[in-house]
Amino acid sequence: MSLKTIQLKTYQAAYRQQGQGTPLIFLHGFLGSSANWQPIMSQLPLDYPCIALDLLGFGGSSQPPLKYTIWHQVAFLQEFIAALDLQAVHLVGHSYGGWVAAAYAIAASGYTWAADYSRWLPPTAADPRLISPARLSLVAPAGIRDDSFVGRYTYLRPLLWQTPLIDWILSAIAPLARLCHQEATFAQIYRARTELLKQPVARSFLTDRLTPTDAIDTVEPYLGAIAAPTQIIAGELDSTIPLWHCQTYAAGIPQAQLTVLPQAEHDLIQTHSKAIAQLITQPVTP
Repeated sequence: MSLKTIQLKTYQAAYRQQGQGTPLIFLHGFLGSSANWQPIMSQLPLDYPCIALDLLGFGGSSQPPLKYTIWHQVAFLQEFIAALDLQAVHLVGHSYGGWVAAAYAIAASGYTWAADYSRWLPPTAADPRLISPARLSLVAPAGIRDDSFVGRYTYLRPLLWQTPLIDWILSAIAPLARLCHQEATFAQIYRARTELLKQPVARSFLTDRLTPTDAIDTVEPYLGAIAAPTQIIAGELDSTIPLWHCQTYAAGIPQAQLTVLPQAEHDLIQTHSKAIAQLITQPVTP
């Protein structure tokens, strides 16, 4: 599927689409894009209504230099749904995209956020511009406060330095990596630098979330507001999003069903695409 673009109120949104009707809107994870959903979309009939969106700051969508919060993504998703004039949606999110989907459902229930994107605000009348999702499928969703995450990726910050010195150092290390048979590790580091420099959301998360109190937009206190039937899919061996995060979602959302896929890690949308495709197209039975 080719990448399409549409101009929203402020930003451009890039997406991939197949079929017509009430769509599954696929929301990718951190450092990802709409292309990550191809293994699952390929398991569905060619006319099955699907839209895979590049979130704000990713892929072909606009990449403004913001101090990113989940509310930026909710507003972006809301504008995208309105621009396509969709009247009903089933949100499917992986990791960061699962966080976006959950936050969108919370906002559709009446919660909103401060104008400076600093905190959730108490619920008011639901915003008519936010279409309440008919269903959620959250695959290893992020968005639960976990203070053990603080500092976990501090070692990556030097890769954000926009100086030729870092590239010179990496070039100097490359022969040594080959000599020590560490080509794969070196390639991973080099790829991480390339991706981090392209991804404003990643840069923002590494520089703006330095303490537990910076977790201003997590969703665990508000999960009870989600009215949509929700399928939560966890990877048994996922070390990025621990199982207890998924269990917190399942315990907090009134109509939630939790499925744990054996032997699955955080890349489960690639490794377990057939099982996930089956789950997201079946009724939720809490």
